[in-house]
Amino acid sequence: MRALRAGYLAAAAVTVFGAVTGRDRLQWLSKPLLMPLLAADTFTAAELDPVERRLLVGSLAAATVGDILLIEPDDDRRLIAGASSFAVMQTGYSVLWWRRGARPLAAIAAPRALAWAGAAGLLRAKAPALAVPLTAYGATLGTAATLASDPGLAPEAKNVAGLNIPNGDPRSRYGLGALLFTVSDGLIVLRRLFARDDRTRRLTEGVILATYAAAQYLLTSPPQRVDSRRRSME
Repeated sequence: MRALRAGYLAAAAVTVFGAVTGRDRLQWLSKPLLMPLLAADTFTAAELDPVERRLLVGSLAAATVGDILLIEPDDDRRLIAGASSFAVMQTGYSVLWWRRGARPLAAIAAPRALAWAGAAGLLRAKAPALAVPLTAYGATLGTAATLASDPGLAPEAKNVAGLNIPNGDPRSRYGLGALLFTVSDGLIVLRRLFARDDRTRRLTEGVILATYAAAQYLLTSPPQRVDSRRRSME
């Protein structure tokens, strides 16, 4: 494991611990380090071409802004601003997956579209002030998740129910990463709408951060070095 990615996992563990135990200071110290550590690892990834490197670093920079805003997840203004930052990140990921050959497939997009519509309806009913910005963000999330799960990204991986099953090819991990990201974001909505007591909020926030950190780790897995050489030959 690369040292910077190991540092990322350590910072993620501290962030989750801070959320579960209510130690906001730990989150303020560790959470802003997460995406910069992955971005720094990106700079050392010889497998990436310059355009992909810029896309990833830009996406992770937007995610950093979102991470800082969402350290206080119960502030709706910060939640909306954070969703805007993550929409930029998801758009960057979509462009990256497209460059790597991913294309939207109806069978993969359909269940994600249904989940998006369900979440939009729930928001309209329970939190109308959040419905438009979070539904718009959900569209960028669904697009990125659909592309990340394209079997063409990792042709040797099994695809079960529209999800690539991770194998030795790092690209096979993108679909699982996108799924975890969707779970994390879905829990943010459920926490906002239904979590009432402090203990439930803290535990849910810990799960949100754990799934988010795992998602970003998988989504930023660099492609195999051979892919870079093959692209340069085409």
